[in-house]
Parts: sequence; structure tokens; C-alpha cells
Amino acid sequence: MEGNTITRADLAEFVNGKIGVSQSEAAELVDMVLEEVVRALEKGQTVKLSSFGTFKIRQKKQRVGRNPKTKQEVSISPRKVVSFHASSIFSKKVNE
Repeated sequence: MEGNTITRADLAEFVNGKIGVSQSEAAELVDMVLEEVVRALEKGQTVKLSSFGTFKIRQKKQRVGRNPKTKQEVSISPRKVVSFHASSIFSKKVNE
């Protein structure tokens, strides 16, 4: 895993090295986990990964925004957004 971005392929390679399954099986495992997280969020469920963090869906209300270039007011429609709150353990490790 080199560079500044970790991809699904990088995660699959890591799984492959750790548990010794084939690269395609490792990629399938990574995809299955990510798909389940997305599916739960689509249903409106909260996804809590111990020692990592919590993913939630938040509903944002309609509001007025402004085009920074023209200064023209624009209506921003209501929408759902995914929010992530890192656990204290995760935050601590990142800040070490």
C-alpha cells in the first residue's frame, strides 16, 4: 500500500496477505463488507465499527446558499448526507 490513497485493491491485497485467500476472494470479501455498510446506511441504520467509528445518515434541511463567484443566492434542496464520527481510540491513534 503505497501512495496517499488506499484503494479497494490495496485492501484486498492486505486481506490476501493476512489470511492467505486468493486475490479474487480477498477482493470479494472487501466488496462484501463495503456493500453491507452501504446497504445498512441506505436503510437508515447506523453502522458502528468498534474502535474505528460510526457512520450515520443525517437529513439536511433546505437552505439558501450563495454562488461564491457571482454572489447570487441559490436554493439548496433538502438531502441526506453520510457523516462519520471517529472513535476516541481511532482519533488517538491518528494523532500520535
